[in-house]
Amino acid sequence: MTTEETLLEIINSGKACPPATLMSLFEQLEPVSVEFMIGQWHGGKFDGGKTPDPINWYGKRFVSREYAEPLLCRKEDGSVYAWENWGAAQLRDVAFGGKVQACLIYDEKPMMDYFRKVTDDIVIGLGDIKGQPTEFFFWLKRDQ
Repeated sequence: MTTEETLLEIINSGKACPPATLMSLFEQLEPVSVEFMIGQWHGGKFDGGKTPDPINWYGKRFVSREYAEPLLCRKEDGSVYAWENWGAAQLRDVAFGGKVQACLIYDEKPMMDYFRKVTDDIVIGLGDIKGQPTEFFFWLKRDQ
């Protein structure tokens, strides 16, 4: 089974997956460009639904290299809105793990999200939070 097939199986299962396994898979994936990320994406975490979600996270919206909404949430009526408590973000090409990929840099938090390609419409993200272990993974699927 390929790395991409393994990740799709993990995503589709909804089961928890340990960060060490995800890092190994992440390192094997092809990086994506800033241009690839432009658009709206919905996603999920690899925690098997165990971590409470106080903001009802939906995904991310990448408008341009200079502006992104890093946290989209869903209201009770199903509508999507930008959660502004952490501000906006920007996209840049940044090296991580020996590869240059699209990276979301938050304006108001010491955080960066690196993206690698699973399919043309699915990426895996690695959240790098200053002062914490680099082990927070999530997935995004492009909205149609």
